[in-house]
Amino acid sequence: MMHNLLSNCSKKFYSRELYGVDNVVLSDIVRPSDELLKQGIYRYADVMDIKQVQELLVNNQIDWLIHLSALLSAIGEKDVPLAMKLNIEGTHHILELARKYKCKLFIPSTIGAFGPESPRNPTPDFCIQRPRTIYGVSKVHTELLGEYFYYRFGVDFRCLRFPGIISADTKPGGGTTDYAIEIFHDALKSNAYKCYLRGDTRLPMMWIDDCIQSIVSIMEASSEQLKQRTYNVAAMSFTPDELTKAIQKYKPNFKISYEIDERQKIADSWPQVFDDQNARQHWSWNPKVDLDGLVQRMFAYLERQ
Repeated sequence: MMHNLLSNCSKKFYSRELYGVDNVVLSDIVRPSDELLKQGIYRYADVMDIKQVQELLVNNQIDWLIHLSALLSAIGEKDVPLAMKLNIEGTHHILELARKYKCKLFIPSTIGAFGPESPRNPTPDFCIQRPRTIYGVSKVHTELLGEYFYYRFGVDFRCLRFPGIISADTKPGGGTTDYAIEIFHDALKSNAYKCYLRGDTRLPMMWIDDCIQSIVSIMEASSEQLKQRTYNVAAMSFTPDELTKAIQKYKPNFKISYEIDERQKIADSWPQVFDDQNARQHWSWNPKVDLDGLVQRMFAYLERQ
């Protein structure tokens, strides 16, 4: 029987609906809510403590390991030593445990794995990367090391480069793409939003359900389907101005203003549009939610909270 471990996952994860409550173990370093504890198995585990994670893998007979722990782009720039420790050393621990216990391993990558020399529209799977943030550097490191562990040790490493992920369950955390979450909260609170990116800043985005489905799809794909270990996945690309117009269909009086900060430099070095044709061709990646669907879902979920 398959058992999945998801690290740094303190919210409901839909794989429990697919694989059964007792077959998915969530872990994090935060205190779980009562609601989360009612949903299924939760274990405290710090990825920096390799023995602790090892015990978790062994005691729960883990077959699939989904490692989400990371310090993100703008936050990582404020604490580079911590980002290096968590994003790089933590990944080393997970890869070594996946090798030792023969786990199928998923670690996400990001649009931040590209830099100003990368082609931006579209950005293919294979091109020059050279990111300018420690988050991006650590993710390129993860992509290459995971591929090395696949070829050298046979670790079944699988990786997706995600765009900005939009979810009503997640509060904005100061990341470069988080404006696309903040804007909905402020639209409901004050019918206005002050954006830290220029109105014409185009970035790839994805609704959370499509994100989860992409992980499930690549993990369920046969080895024969995968022609590479890391894939781009895309759903939509938009600018703050375009998102504002979509929001105004629901809130005609909504206003946006701009106060640009240091995250603009990060966004200017990232892809505008992901080329994900390989994911679509190799393992039938097919996102379901477009910009209008995203806006409708965000308002529907937030208004119920």
